[in-house]
Amino acid sequence: MRVTILGAGAIAGAHAEAVAALPDHGVDATLTHVVDLDPARAEELARQHGVAAHGTALETVLAETDVLHVCTPPGAHAGAAIAALEAGVHVVVEKPATLSLAELDRIAAAEARSTASFTQVVQHRFGHGIRQLRRLLDEGALGRALVATCDTLWFRPPEYFEVPWRGRWDTEGGGPTMGHGIHQFDLLLAALGPWSEVTAMAGRLARAVDTEDVSMAVVRFESGAMATVTNSLLSPRQTSDLRFDTEAATIELSHLYGYTDADWTFTPAPGRDDVAHLWQQDPGALPSGHLAQLVPTYRALAAGEAPPVTLADARGTLELVAAIYRSAFTGRVVRAGEIAEGDPFHASMRGTGPAWPAVKEAAPAQ
Repeated sequence: MRVTILGAGAIAGAHAEAVAALPDHGVDATLTHVVDLDPARAEELARQHGVAAHGTALETVLAETDVLHVCTPPGAHAGAAIAALEAGVHVVVEKPATLSLAELDRIAAAEARSTASFTQVVQHRFGHGIRQLRRLLDEGALGRALVATCDTLWFRPPEYFEVPWRGRWDTEGGGPTMGHGIHQFDLLLAALGPWSEVTAMAGRLARAVDTEDVSMAVVRFESGAMATVTNSLLSPRQTSDLRFDTEAATIELSHLYGYTDADWTFTPAPGRDDVAHLWQQDPGALPSGHLAQLVPTYRALAAGEAPPVTLADARGTLELVAAIYRSAFTGRVVRAGEIAEGDPFHASMRGTGPAWPAVKEAAPAQ
């Protein structure tokens, strides 16, 4: 399979390295093109990874591409994904998939017309620990999941937001809820299943941005389980933490940008030593990361099957993002399925808008 990377910024290197490692896992794939608006940046990424072809125009390489990896800022995701799907090219897009539910729904329509598939990078779903937890919950071995916490406590200094597209609704789509915490609460959804309602707050407390720099939410799941979700860019000691309390045990994950089995702890409930043996490490498992997701994804694409993370999966997570913003900015409980076409929060995560005034200039006309 011939692979093109669109967008040669920082995250593109992780994609290039993962694609290069695919043949070691029985997947016949080769990075053949790098495309970026900045020709020098495209050339540099191509040089680093031994790719002969590089340029600035996506449309010129789609006919020679089987899989497109979209690594641009979020504002360019939808247009590139739709163009690729219309050309019959599979799409692997970085998070967040789009700026809004409306954009993702347009991609869904394009996918429905296409022979190709769309998937979003949510690489932490593919670590051994979360897959083991999901299996044990499905089997009922841990009883019901009852309580969970999900904290993305990161730190981004003011200069981080000097990059023009960061911290703006029109180009990044949102703050830490949209672009940072999404990985952790996607894991929360992977473990606990569909959510049913959310109540949230958001604030711009310390950074000169248009979006929030912190949000907090309480989420109820269809199963009845309840969770808190915190997304912050103001936390000097950075951690990414999830805790799941079930009837039989507490399962915890503490890491930063990726995890291995060593980052999980398993604590049986009092009197439930009979479940201690259930939690096992797998020394041969890939750590959570792009390669761990791309191996089964490419195998599915090569077999003509749906990727392990479908567009519907990506939409469920993005809908929770929109619900957090809607609840935070309207002061109301938001229920799953409530944000439909015509709702301001369907068209934009900003929706009806936060109370604070805008501080960043609008993007120049293209």
